[in-house]
Amino acid sequence: MNFNIHYRLLILTAICCLPFNLFSQGNLATKNTKEPTALVGGTLHIGNGKVITNAVIGFNNGKISVMGTTDSINLDSGTYQIFDVTGQHIYPGFILLNSLIGIQEISAVPQSNDTNEEGNINPNLNTAYAFNSESDYLPVLRFNGIFTVETAPVGGLVSGTSSVMKLDGGDWEESLYKFGAAIHINWPNSMRSSFDEATLTTQLKPNSSYNTNIEELKNLFNQAKAYGKEVNKVPNLKLQSMQGLFNGTLSLFIHAESPKEIIESIQFSKEMGIDHIALVSAESALLVKDFLKEHKIPVILPPTHSMPDQDDMDFDMRYKLPYLLAKEGIVVAISHTGMLSNSINLPFYAGVAAAYGLDREDALKTISLNAAKILKVDSTLGSLEVGKDATLFVSEGDALDIRTNKLTHAFIQGKRMELEGKQQSQYKQYSKSLGHNE
Repeated sequence: MNFNIHYRLLILTAICCLPFNLFSQGNLATKNTKEPTALVGGTLHIGNGKVITNAVIGFNNGKISVMGTTDSINLDSGTYQIFDVTGQHIYPGFILLNSLIGIQEISAVPQSNDTNEEGNINPNLNTAYAFNSESDYLPVLRFNGIFTVETAPVGGLVSGTSSVMKLDGGDWEESLYKFGAAIHINWPNSMRSSFDEATLTTQLKPNSSYNTNIEELKNLFNQAKAYGKEVNKVPNLKLQSMQGLFNGTLSLFIHAESPKEIIESIQFSKEMGIDHIALVSAESALLVKDFLKEHKIPVILPPTHSMPDQDDMDFDMRYKLPYLLAKEGIVVAISHTGMLSNSINLPFYAGVAAAYGLDREDALKTISLNAAKILKVDSTLGSLEVGKDATLFVSEGDALDIRTNKLTHAFIQGKRMELEGKQQSQYKQYSKSLGHNE
C-alpha cells in the first residue's frame, strides 16, 4: 500500500513539473515552421500606401527576401514552400499602440491586473517584465491580424515605460520585440469638473494642484538630465531609466486632454531637450493642428468606434478625426481604449476612418507603418519590404472590413501561426460531440 501511495505521488510530482504550455493548448501560437516560404498571386498591400497586384512575396530566416509581381519573379519551388493566394490580400501585421494587453486579463479581478503601480512617478517600471504570454487575448488578436502590441502602463504623473511585444512566445522574453519603447506621462488637467447638485449642472473649476504637479515634473526631468552628466553616480533607478529620453533611444508619450495642456506639455518636453515625442489625445488635437504640424508631433487617437468627448461636437467626429488630422500632414495612428476584449476591432477602426475620408491605404498606415514609426521600429516592422521582418498575413478579403476580414495564412517573423483560438477549438469540440455539421 505504501509503495502505491509513493508511486502516485511521484507521478503527480512529474506531471506538475511539466511545462505549463503543454496544458494551455488554446494559446499555442506556432506550427514551429520557419522554412523559406512564398505567397503568390495575391494583392499586396505594402503598408506605405502602395499596392502590388498579382504579387509575389518570399521570406527566409524571418526576413522578406524577395518581392515583386508574378511576371517579374520566378521562384524555385525546390527552395520555397509556395502558397497560391490568388484573389486574396496580403497585409503587414497590425500594431496595437498604448494597450493593456499582457498586463491585464480581467479588469474586475485585481490579481490579474498589473497595469498601475503605487506611487506617482514610476519611469523605471517596464511593462515587459509583467507581460503574460499566456493571455487569452493573444490568439483572438492574432485571428484579426494584430501581431504586435505596445504594452503600456497607466496611472500617476509618470506611469512607467512601455515595451513592444510580439504575440508569439512562451514567456515575456520570447515575446519581447523592443525593450523600452516610450515613457508615458499623464499631463495634469488645468481644470477639474464637478457636479453641482443644486443646479444639476457640471461646472469647471481650476485645478489647485496643477502648478504643483508641473513643478514636480520639472524637478524630475531636471534631475534626470543632471544625473546623466554625473561621472561618479549614486545609483538611482528612476533617473537612470529616463536617460533614453535625452539620447534618443526612448520616446516620450504625452497623454493630454485640452489644447492648453497639449501645447504646454510639448513646449515643456522641447525645453527639456526631448526630440521623440508622441501625443495621446482625441479631438483637442484638431484644435492645435498647426502647432502639432510645426513641431512634427504624431498623434495616437482613440477608437473611431466611440463618441466624442463633448456633447456639442459632431456625432461622427471620432469617425473622421484621423482624416482631418492626416490631411494637415500629421502622422496619425489609431489605438484602443475601453473594454480590452474590443481591441480585436483595431482593423475596423481603420476601416471606419477610410469610410470617412481617409484613403484606404492611408487608413492601413494608421495601424501599421505609422504605428511602427511612432515606436521607432519601422526599420524592421510596419510595412512589407525586402529586408524587413516577415510579419504578415493573408486575408480572403479586405482586412479593414469586418465582413470580409478572414485570415487564411499568418506569419510572425517568418514563423507560421496557428489561427485557431479557444473559441474555434471549442466550436469543433462541441460540434463533434453534438453531431453538428454532419
